[in-house]
Amino acid sequence: MELILHQFDLPLKHTFTITHESRDIQPTLIVELTYKGISGFGEATETPYYGVTMQKMISQLEEIKPLLAKEFLPHPSDFWKSVSNKLLDDHPFALCALDVAYWDLWGKFHQKKLVDLWGLDTSKNPITDYTIGIDTIPKMIEKMKEMPFPLYKIKLGTSEDIEIIKALRKETDAIFRVDANTAWTPIQTLEFAPQLKALGVEFIEQPLKADNWDGMKQLKGKCALPIIADESCILEEDVSKCANIFDGINIKLMKCGGITPALRMIEKAKNLNLKVMVGCMTESTIGCSAIAQLLPLLDYVDMDGCLLVDDQISKGITIDFGKVIYSKLPGTGAQLI
Repeated sequence: MELILHQFDLPLKHTFTITHESRDIQPTLIVELTYKGISGFGEATETPYYGVTMQKMISQLEEIKPLLAKEFLPHPSDFWKSVSNKLLDDHPFALCALDVAYWDLWGKFHQKKLVDLWGLDTSKNPITDYTIGIDTIPKMIEKMKEMPFPLYKIKLGTSEDIEIIKALRKETDAIFRVDANTAWTPIQTLEFAPQLKALGVEFIEQPLKADNWDGMKQLKGKCALPIIADESCILEEDVSKCANIFDGINIKLMKCGGITPALRMIEKAKNLNLKVMVGCMTESTIGCSAIAQLLPLLDYVDMDGCLLVDDQISKGITIDFGKVIYSKLPGTGAQLI
């Protein structure tokens, strides 16, 4: 196999603001694995909040090139094991890009979509939400009107969170989800939840700091809305920690290390009676096409990254009013343009 790295700066359609940061450009790294004239693609975005830089990911991937000089294709789970020891340190974004590229290559080599290789039924796939980042209330309303959707994820963590949801609710009857990105306290969460529920909010994502387990225990059984873990659930070992504390988990492929560990996390979460969501990291269609392969296994999905950026570098899945439409290509169905 040959490893080829492509760097891009994806312009965001709007300044994207959450409690951690604001950005107008999303640097992203596309990993291409080629074998016998077939290419598979994976993606990882530069994410300063997690200490993930472009140079760090490139250095990590350059170091494992000797491991790729094989004349055969092992199963993706075996491939992941062979490279994960080198790439699991710190935050495994580079490992994700490599793992997804390999799964895409595997599917294309066998001429099947991954959902078909796994024998999954796509007829009841959940729809994706569309994210409205923190901004002035008029600007948030404007963003929502630009993209009419049946389901919105609203970023909160401001001094006027309830006012934001009230204002947005006047403009649409769509379902809302809210993501506080660790900005609230237990008292705020318990105070806000009944008001948000009355305003048509489905659940709250990560209201408290990631390590505030005592605070989360205070909410269990008392919060008017289900609570989904995000920053509190990064790697496989975090899933069991979330059981009996959260109502569900949000898995990010880049944070956990790719499709291979995500499949294990999904199975473990379901065995622990946790709802399962997969989210994105404001990536291109390449990253979102990988998430799409997992849809039949999910309760919720947040895979609107390719709608938030001006993606002129890739193609694959498309999204129509929240419904994900698969590419006709095998693997993840993604490719560079």
